Amino acid sequence: MKYRKLGNTDIDVSLICLGTMTWGEQNTQEEGFEQMDLAVSKGVNFFDTAELYPVPPRKETWGETEKIIGNWLETRKCRDKVVIATKVVGRSGMKWFRHKETRLNREQINEAINGSLKRLKTDYIDLYQLHWPDRKSNFFGKLGFQNEKEEDFIDIKDQLEILSENVKSGKIRYIGLSNETPWGLSKFLELSKNKNLPRMLSVQNPYNLLNRTYEVGLAEISVREQAGLLAYSPLACGYLSGKYMNNQLPKGSRIELHKDFWTRYNKPNTDKVIEYYYKIAKKNKLDLAQMSLKFLEIQPFVTSVIIGATTMDQLKTNIESVNINLTDEVVNEINEVQKIYPNPCP
Repeated sequence: MKYRKLGNTDIDVSLICLGTMTWGEQNTQEEGFEQMDLAVSKGVNFFDTAELYPVPPRKETWGETEKIIGNWLETRKCRDKVVIATKVVGRSGMKWFRHKETRLNREQINEAINGSLKRLKTDYIDLYQLHWPDRKSNFFGKLGFQNEKEEDFIDIKDQLEILSENVKSGKIRYIGLSNETPWGLSKFLELSKNKNLPRMLSVQNPYNLLNRTYEVGLAEISVREQAGLLAYSPLACGYLSGKYMNNQLPKGSRIELHKDFWTRYNKPNTDKVIEYYYKIAKKNKLDLAQMSLKFLEIQPFVTSVIIGATTMDQLKTNIESVNINLTDEVVNEINEVQKIYPNPCP
């Protein structure tokens, strides 16, 4: 396993981060335990979760993933061996979380942190992330932007001050963002510096061979400001594993189970682009999933790649991506595809 620093801290996190959003929905607790055991044995020391999980979010299941991780931590007695990242939901109409519109205000952030600590059965969270902004912005694949003069959102300085209180109390160690824009990251960093408040160390955004928009704007900030990317959806909801090629729909896959929820990568050019990547992988005797993951791992703005798996075979394949190499020729071929179909699934 390879490791990188989390932001400007001395914490080493594995280049592969274990994503957990299927636990409690597609995976049982027993299967989650098996995945964590294998991941740790392979050198993975970084787990990512959220109060929202499992996905798709439902009133009946939210928080179950954190409970599974908490039960594992309690059973394995290895809290100091893993870096735990979790998230608070952003502004939404999912009132079943806290019986009201979710907002990133003091009351709800504090309640969310305390809830996560209880479910995770720990007294501290290593990395606490804002799952998406309180303001209206371009995330989850939204295009275009229209400024609303009367827009009401929780002030970013207020959000940082609330998080700062929890850092000082020891409930969280460090903070990060998710589904954020260049303006958002820049504003958080500016206020942290000017107001002597905790600094955002990471940005968890989608990044894969079907969506390379992070490279425009955010990648430069990540490198210059030491706020690296935690790349989620690195296989584009499984499309870059090749399992959906030729109109296949494997039984039990997320697209088969929740097709109407996972629409981000179901676009007109998706099949054509994946065919290009598949041919590159086959010609160079590479596994398509491993090639897709490795391309992300070698980027200088990436801190860790968050992999998710529903089977142990998938997990083993994904973790082994750290041990393959991509030649300059392969990288150039991948970049040529991007010129033909630039970001087909933003």
